[in-house]
Amino acid sequence: MPEISRFLGIIVAMYFDEHNPPHFHVKYNEYAAVMSIVDLNVMAGRLPARVRGLVEEWAEIHREELLEMWGTKEFHRIPPLV
Repeated sequence: MPEISRFLGIIVAMYFDEHNPPHFHVKYNEYAAVMSIVDLNVMAGRLPARVRGLVEEWAEIHREELLEMWGTKEFHRIPPLV
């Protein structure tokens, strides 16, 4: 699973051959979640509220880039939130 960003102990990654809808994976300590790129809802798992807020802020900034990566499968690093 390619890691696409890391900040404040949060790891964001995407798998190469994933199912729709477009989404990314988040890990933070013992927490893990799958988040939709389109609406930023948690599809599976859970995150602390503060971490979820930071990930949502980061994903809003990079939503178009995330959707492009999902469609092309050309993964690259995305700058961290901080």
